[in-house]
Amino acid sequence: MNKNTVIAMVLSGLVIAVAMFVQYKFFPPAPVQQPPSTAVAATDQQAEVPQNTFVAETAPADFGVLETPDETVIGEQIVTIKTNVAEITFTNRGGDIISYKLLEHNNSKGDSHVEMVKNLTDRNRAFSIALGGAQAPALNQFFNVKEETVNGKRTVGFFKMISIKNQDGSVSSFTLAKRYTFLPDDYMFELAVTVSGDADMKGLNFDNAGYTLRTMPQIGPDWDVKADRYEYRNFFAYIDGKKKDATLKANQTKLITDSVPWAGISGKYFSLIVIPSTPAQQILYSAAQPNADRVQDGQLFFLRPVITGNKVTDVYRIYLGPCSENILSTYNIPSKNNYNYDNLRIDTVAVSSGIWRPLEVLLKWLLQFFYKLIPNWGVSIILVTILIKVIFFPLTKKSSESTQQMQKMQPKIKELQEKYKGKPQKLNEEMAKLYKEAGYNPLSGCLPLLIQLPILFAMYRLFNNYFEFRGAMFIPHWIPDLSIGDSVLQFPSPIPFLGWTDLRILPIVYVISQMVFGKITQTPTNDQQQNSTMKIMMYGMPLFFFFMFYNAPSGLLLYWTCTNFLMLVQQMIIKAMMKQKKEVRK
Repeated sequence: MNKNTVIAMVLSGLVIAVAMFVQYKFFPPAPVQQPPSTAVAATDQQAEVPQNTFVAETAPADFGVLETPDETVIGEQIVTIKTNVAEITFTNRGGDIISYKLLEHNNSKGDSHVEMVKNLTDRNRAFSIALGGAQAPALNQFFNVKEETVNGKRTVGFFKMISIKNQDGSVSSFTLAKRYTFLPDDYMFELAVTVSGDADMKGLNFDNAGYTLRTMPQIGPDWDVKADRYEYRNFFAYIDGKKKDATLKANQTKLITDSVPWAGISGKYFSLIVIPSTPAQQILYSAAQPNADRVQDGQLFFLRPVITGNKVTDVYRIYLGPCSENILSTYNIPSKNNYNYDNLRIDTVAVSSGIWRPLEVLLKWLLQFFYKLIPNWGVSIILVTILIKVIFFPLTKKSSESTQQMQKMQPKIKELQEKYKGKPQKLNEEMAKLYKEAGYNPLSGCLPLLIQLPILFAMYRLFNNYFEFRGAMFIPHWIPDLSIGDSVLQFPSPIPFLGWTDLRILPIVYVISQMVFGKITQTPTNDQQQNSTMKIMMYGMPLFFFFMFYNAPSGLLLYWTCTNFLMLVQQMIIKAMMKQKKEVRK
């Protein structure tokens, strides 16, 4: 490799290192912590509430919340309701959700709706309540059920009377109620948790906590960690006006003790966001993996402090739907959402935080602009890529001219290297003189690359996560969905060691474009070692990328392939311009 190429690679590495340093310095990940033995530390006020012991459940009574007459529950009941955007299934065991299907979104194969409630067990369901902290078992008893529909709102209520033993040996009773309210066209719903006790009830204190509300063990849709390396599950919480992300390894936990207005879990295209009416003071992230054959859990535990008195109602608003900035941003404007939220900022879940965000905002605007002209997201990707290449063409041209100038100076450089072998200081002085005489700046070939790198990183992140690409068709029967790999044939069984299940054409086209670009731009030299290195780069790197990116989203591969072809065209134009300029000089 020539010196200019080496400098470019070194400086590129420095740019990446600096970007990572800035990201870590100003947007550091919070340290992973193990949960304490007690779920919530008792305050002076909470310490006045004596410890309780769960005794038994008694027949439910009407406590004036759901206005339901006394009934005796005799078995499990399954309740299913539908809104315009979701189909929700409940069990009266704990009053929990066991299925939440998004009716406007299908799985990647298109054969069923996206199921958002995953990894359920008999004792771990969605929005279960445990009396006590995160380690307490979720209630698994039968609750009474009440359904209502008022002014288009669908309400499902579950309630049960529970007896507890106080520290002095006396017994108190309270009714626990869960009331879910759904709006016709909203991905956000409301869960109200009410504790209503008798006059003798002094509060709830189980191991220094009132109760814990837990989310489903994992959000959907289905994904295979080994086959789909581009999917993920991240925890996040909104703290001090910023969204802070966390990724946990299997069986790790992390305790958040800041004041949190909202928190949740997100994948590439769908999110769960929980918004308590009062900012949560303690939230536990859990990434348990009880079964090595499945995706690890990603579960939140909202720890409710000790309850004082004999009656309290806590309200949680829960968003369960697309990780789409267009949808999530409506909760920033009171007139555009049903809950009168103002500047809630849950839309930050759908965009990058840190140094790439401004570039992503610009790129999204360009994509949407071209989509309005030609309603095809694949075409939008191509047009944005062309626009970026046109804007940076002058810098690319300058870089190519600098590279050609460097190649012309190679004979003189070799002479100097031989002449001043073993004298590095003198060699550097003579090299500086040579560059000055030739009017050559060693950094001129690297600067265009350094300027374009942030945009390349931003485009990579955006094209791999943009919700609008999910289910977006580019070419029928070849690329029906830009969020997954293209497919022209399904193999009878997965390819051994690789796990590939489909024959994909786009990765092949990408590799060919990479090789052709390398072949056209390669400039043979008299140095055989350098020629061998260039051949390895020209053939080896594309093959490496072929295996690495075989299952990459087709939107991302489309961008890379288009970039290769445009770079090839640019080089041909630049060579023609430089040849014409040379002939004019003659």
